[in-house]
Amino acid sequence: MRDQAEQLRERIGRSTSNNRRQTRLITVTSGKGGVGKSNVTLNFALGLVETGQKVVIFDVDLGLANLDVLMGISTRHHLLDILQQDISLWDIMETGPKGLQFIAGGSGFTQFLQLDDRKVSKLLDQLSLLQGYADTVLLDTGAGISKESMQFILCSDEVFLVTTPEPTAITDAYAVIKMIHSRNPHTQIKLIINRSGSYREGKHTADKLTMVTKQFLGMDVQTLGFVDDDPSVSQAVKQQQPFLIAYPHSPAAKSIRSLVRAHLGNTNPGQTEVGGLRSFLTKIRDMIR
Repeated sequence: MRDQAEQLRERIGRSTSNNRRQTRLITVTSGKGGVGKSNVTLNFALGLVETGQKVVIFDVDLGLANLDVLMGISTRHHLLDILQQDISLWDIMETGPKGLQFIAGGSGFTQFLQLDDRKVSKLLDQLSLLQGYADTVLLDTGAGISKESMQFILCSDEVFLVTTPEPTAITDAYAVIKMIHSRNPHTQIKLIINRSGSYREGKHTADKLTMVTKQFLGMDVQTLGFVDDDPSVSQAVKQQQPFLIAYPHSPAAKSIRSLVRAHLGNTNPGQTEVGGLRSFLTKIRDMIR
């Protein structure tokens, strides 16, 4: 067991960090399962870590959480353990490759929105500790349009929508955009085209989706970029390693680093100011009251 002095040093370090950082929150979603959303989330997070960012992933893919499997890590706790075992956020946080940290929502996370006010308040207070602790928090949601996923999306300033060039994936991605637009047309959605056979195919897919969205919804959706269709990705999954680490020079790894550069360089002055984690938690509190 760590001694009290070590725990005190950690708390002081976190407090100092909280005064320096503004935490950015991004929700990652997809229209259907099987498009590689969690793999993109994980490797994008590691790409941010490579730039010197402190990153935390929150796995809220209800019932199908697999970030731990992709990293070959066995999780000890999930979010609701904070209530059931009376422990803190720091106790449930796991550390992965390159110092990437993540929190498992667990299959019991479906109970979150049915908890009483006192328990919800305690959980949100614990999550607020991430404000300033990390540069970026990524929420990896479930695929499709579940009630829980949609609430996370609507409370987020930034949403990454992962799809592939397959017609069914494009159709489902548009359905998600349409649902978001009907609830909050000001949500900033950025497309990531995964498993793109070429730059031309990725751009054609993105252009087709953004054009239809603009024409029928009057909504501007940005394209963040494309991830190459690469056999190294499936090999890394079998090895339970992120492909950015197992195959750092692969086409997919280079694609992820391009996405990271596009994300960090995306400073359009006309965009709505990003409120980050603090704004997200405020909206969640208001939504469930």
